[in-house]
Amino acid sequence: MWQNIIGREISYTATAEDIRRELGLLSQISEEKVELSKIKKKCEKCGHDEASYYTRQMRSADEGQTTFYTCTKCLHQFQDN
Repeated sequence: MWQNIIGREISYTATAEDIRRELGLLSQISEEKVELSKIKKKCEKCGHDEASYYTRQMRSADEGQTTFYTCTKCLHQFQDN
């Protein structure tokens, strides 16, 4: 019987949600509203001069972060690389 499985490899994928469910953490997680930082940045759509922003590393670590902006007036979204 063991001869049939020796040397075989088994793989699977577990998502973060699967792990939370197994650990019993799903009911403990609540969504929190996050206030984004604001900056003087002119909206390319309406010209308003204030936007909220966040940054994210989209490429390899040796390259700069991408900054994502949302106009506080018209909610237009734009970005800087």
